[in-house]
Amino acid sequence: MPGTETSSIGTVFVAGAGLMGHGIAQVFAASGRHVALYEPDQARALAGRERIAGNLARLVDKGRLTSEERDATLARISATANAADAGAAGLVVEAIFEDLAVKRAFWSDVDAIAPSDAIFASNTSSISIDRLADAVSAGRRSRFVGMHFFSPVPIMPLVELVRGSATSNETAEAIRTLSADLGKQVIVSADRPGFLVNRMLMPFLAEAMRAFAEGVGTAEDIDTGARIGLNHPMGPLALADFIGLDVCLGIMVVLHEGLGHEQFEPPQVLRDLVAAGHLGQKTGRGFHAYPRS
Repeated sequence: MPGTETSSIGTVFVAGAGLMGHGIAQVFAASGRHVALYEPDQARALAGRERIAGNLARLVDKGRLTSEERDATLARISATANAADAGAAGLVVEAIFEDLAVKRAFWSDVDAIAPSDAIFASNTSSISIDRLADAVSAGRRSRFVGMHFFSPVPIMPLVELVRGSATSNETAEAIRTLSADLGKQVIVSADRPGFLVNRMLMPFLAEAMRAFAEGVGTAEDIDTGARIGLNHPMGPLALADFIGLDVCLGIMVVLHEGLGHEQFEPPQVLRDLVAAGHLGQKTGRGFHAYPRS
């Protein structure tokens, strides 16, 4: 099938320049591909590119990257507020807010712009691939797939490949090969709420939140227990703060609505923190405090 060979994917259109999107753009650019990093607001697109520049500068400082490699990688990334730039892409990766309506609106718009043989890949962490693919034309759905990266994208070596009911074998194989080219290990999930990793992770985070709310232990003790007693690199409450409590809430809602099991129900303490605007590291406060410099 034309367009599924990874060698033909020279240009990648990444929608969303936030925590996930800018990291996705960085790894594709580091692999030698040209990247259009898109946000409807040009200032946000430029801010995402600046975050990448900062990431690359730190790698140079640590001796993991030469200044020439840094410059070449950054030169392959353009910040854009023009969705029409998707017209040159062999791959479109969507990494925008975890909201079904917002994502579907994006895919419906880009369906009219991107080349007919482009692969469409959503970085969704929980939303059904079939529900997203339903926003594009029927002939495009065989090239629609889930490509779920993990944060921080340049460091975390995992990609969750999620096949929708129409995803072709050629598309799945192209994403598997492309992920390997990025230095990522692939796991494959059926198109079920939360897929594999978040289906395992979110009940764990939710139980830690309930233990905190019930006064079983402090946030510090809960996280230390997981780090030392369970050999986790990060405690569950610190991890939730890192992910973003609003993101965790959204995933838990999808899981609870889709599967109905009690363990997926978002804890009230999580709902309360999100309602108060305490979303974790990005706002300076969640289950822990993060002083601003």
